[in-house]
Amino acid sequence: MKDRSVPAGHLACFAAYAIFGINIIVCKDLTGGHLISPIAIFTIRSLGAGLLFWIISLFQPREKVDRRDFLKIFAAAFLGYFMTQMTFLMAIPDVTPMHCSIISSMSPIYTMFIAAIVLKEPLTWQKAGGVAISLFGIIFLILNNAGSGSGVAESSLSGLFLMFLNSLSFSLYLGIFKPVIAKYSVVTFMKWIFLFSALMSLPMSFREVFSFEWTRIPTVQMWELGYLIVFATFMAYFLIPFGQKRIRPTLVSMYSYIQPIIATVISIIIGMDILTWQKLFASAMVFIGVFIVSRSRQAS
Repeated sequence: MKDRSVPAGHLACFAAYAIFGINIIVCKDLTGGHLISPIAIFTIRSLGAGLLFWIISLFQPREKVDRRDFLKIFAAAFLGYFMTQMTFLMAIPDVTPMHCSIISSMSPIYTMFIAAIVLKEPLTWQKAGGVAISLFGIIFLILNNAGSGSGVAESSLSGLFLMFLNSLSFSLYLGIFKPVIAKYSVVTFMKWIFLFSALMSLPMSFREVFSFEWTRIPTVQMWELGYLIVFATFMAYFLIPFGQKRIRPTLVSMYSYIQPIIATVISIIIGMDILTWQKLFASAMVFIGVFIVSRSRQAS
């Protein structure tokens, strides 16, 4: 009998990474304005989403966290949120969308090997083939999009290094912490994740966050900040551990390939891009690769 929770895991990861796809555009605009520093944006996200998770927890049965697991949750907060989001926010003003997408597309490969080492998840030719097909599709999409532009923007070395750390940090989070994530409810796990994340960043951002003149921010960017807190943080980080409980780490990571596809679809809808056979081909390769990996016979 098939596990009905598996389709829910796929849907959750698809939705989370679709939200992240829009988030790339939002963060680029917020950080590009230089009104709020990356560390202040991170703290605001942590406090806002953390508050929502703690409020929801008041209406759920109380769940006690094993004292020995607090260190693991703190490490998960550091790798899965603090390092991932800080490196992204610091890198995004200094890297081109093409380079950002290429480096991010390596995440499923890192996750596949980390899960094989840490969780003893079998590394099969079927899984490697699926990852390779999706990777080919996304690189094909990126290179074709790059060829159509006329810009000459370059990425800085520091920006590229930060994006590499971003991809590696989240891969380590996906590959290492599945056991502790599976042990607790999503709300319990995430309320502690965001509390620890806020505590990590507050010493560096306290003065800016609590003395900032919010009237200086244009209305559009206030809406972007709201999207960042409610959708790209609270909702997305609820959906990812929900998916992690139900599907394998490599599959969770492969949904990162949805991000550039979503960005392309949005560009087509608002008239900034056109639909071509190359985009359809690349999208098909991504979904075929995900399907192949999802069908591989191995322990979760």
